[in-house]
Amino acid sequence: MRDKTIVITGAFGALGRAVAEVASAEGARVAMLDLKTAPQSLTESALAIAVDLSDLSATSRAMEKVRAQTGAIDALLNIAGGFAWQTIADGGLDTWERMFKLNLATALTATKAALPHLIEAQGAIVNVGAASALKAGAGMGAYAASKQAVMKLTESLAEELKGKVRVNAVLPSILDTAQNRADMPNADPTTWVQPAELAKVMLFLASSEASAVTGALVPVMGRV
Repeated sequence: MRDKTIVITGAFGALGRAVAEVASAEGARVAMLDLKTAPQSLTESALAIAVDLSDLSATSRAMEKVRAQTGAIDALLNIAGGFAWQTIADGGLDTWERMFKLNLATALTATKAALPHLIEAQGAIVNVGAASALKAGAGMGAYAASKQAVMKLTESLAEELKGKVRVNAVLPSILDTAQNRADMPNADPTTWVQPAELAKVMLFLASSEASAVTGALVPVMGRV
C-alpha cells in the first residue's frame, strides 16, 4: 500500500484507528473521516476530516479535499457503523432505522462520493459486513439486517463496477475492543478477532495483491 491514498470512514473508532495505523506503517497516505475527529498518534501526513456521512454533499466535498491534497483516492474502507442488541418484541422501529442509517447509509454515501475518484484510480472498496448477518441470533435482527444489506450492496457494486473498481467485504465475528470486553465480561476475548488482524485483511483486499478478487464476502472468524 506504499504511496497509495486510503480513505477510512469511522476512522476514530477501534477498528478505524487500527486500520489507519497499519496502513500508515505500510507507507500509505491515510485520510481519516469521522463525525468528529480526535487526537491521533499517526504520522503528521495523516489527514483528518470531520464529516457527516449521512450528508452526500458534505461527504463529496470531503472526498474532493482528499483528492486535492493527496493526488488520488486509491481505496475506500467503509468502517463507520454501529451496533444495537434489541428484541423485536421489546424494541422500536427507530432501532432498525438507526442501524440502517449507521451501517448501510454511511457506506452508500461514502461510496457515491468517492466513486469518481476511485474509478479514476482503478481503485478498491472494502466494506464491513458481519458474520452474525449470516444467521442472526435473538436480539440481532436490526443489526444483522443492516449488515446483510451492506453485504448485498457489496455484491451489487462489484457487478456494476467490474473492470473499474474492485468491491469486497469482510465479515468479522466479535472484535476485541474495550467496549466489547465491557459488554461481555464473562466471555473469553482471546478467541476474538484483534482489530489489527482485521485491518490486515482489509488492506490486503484493498491492495494490488488482491487484483483478481471482487465481490467476495470474506469471513474473519477469530479463534472460536
